[in-house]
Amino acid sequence: MGADDDGAVPPWAVVPAVLAPVAMIGGWSVAAALQPAFDPVAETISALAATTATAPAVMTAGLALTGAAHVVTALGTRALPRAGRLLHALGGVATVAVAALPVDRAPQAHGVAAAVAFGALALWPAAAWRRGTWTGGTDVRPSATTPAVGARASATGTAAPRRAVPVPTVARPAVALSACGVLLALLAWFVLELQGAGPAGGAWTGVSERAVAGAQALWPLLIVLSLRAHAARTRPATRC
Repeated sequence: MGADDDGAVPPWAVVPAVLAPVAMIGGWSVAAALQPAFDPVAETISALAATTATAPAVMTAGLALTGAAHVVTALGTRALPRAGRLLHALGGVATVAVAALPVDRAPQAHGVAAAVAFGALALWPAAAWRRGTWTGGTDVRPSATTPAVGARASATGTAAPRRAVPVPTVARPAVALSACGVLLALLAWFVLELQGAGPAGGAWTGVSERAVAGAQALWPLLIVLSLRAHAARTRPATRC
C-alpha cells in the first residue's frame, strides 16, 4: 500500500468512501427508530448493537459495513503515504471487531476494539499528508521545446514524461493536521462524556459519540472526492 506518485484515485474507491458514512449514520438512525424509548443524545451506538436491543442486526451490519468500507477505501487512496493508509485500514478492521463483539457479551474486548477504531480513525489524517508536488498525468501533447519528440509521442501513443503538479489542498500538512486535531477534539469530548466528566456531565454521551463517528466516516469521502477532483483538474489534455 505504498504511495502512487500520479495522485490518482480509482473510480471504484468512491463506492466504499460513500458507503462508510451511509452505513454508519443510516445504521444508527434506523436502529434508533426501531428501538422503543431510545435516547440518542445520552445513549451510545453500541447499545443499539447489543444483543438486548430491539434490532441489533441493523447497527451490527452498519458497523461491519463501515469498517469494511474503510479498509477498501484505504486500498484505493494509494496517492497517500503508506502510514496513513495503514492507520485508516486498522481503524476499519477494529470497527468490524466492534461489530463482532457486542458490548453486553464481551464488554472488555468491545471496549478495546472501540478504542483502537476511534484512535486510528482520528490519527490517520496526521500520517497521510504530503509536501510539495507529485507527478501528474501523462502528457502526450506535442512539446513546444521538443516538437519532434512530442509529435512522435503523439503519433505513436508513447507517453511523454509526466509533469509535476501541486499536492491537492486536502493532502497538505496544514489541512491534514487540522483534520486530525478536529477528530481528536471530538474524540476527547466523547471520552469525557463517557466518563461523566464532560461539559454535560455524561448527558451528551450519545451525541458526542455520533459527532466523532460521523466525522470519522465522512473524512475519507472528502479525501477521495478531493483527490479525484484535483486529478481531473490537473490531468493534461490529449490529442489523437
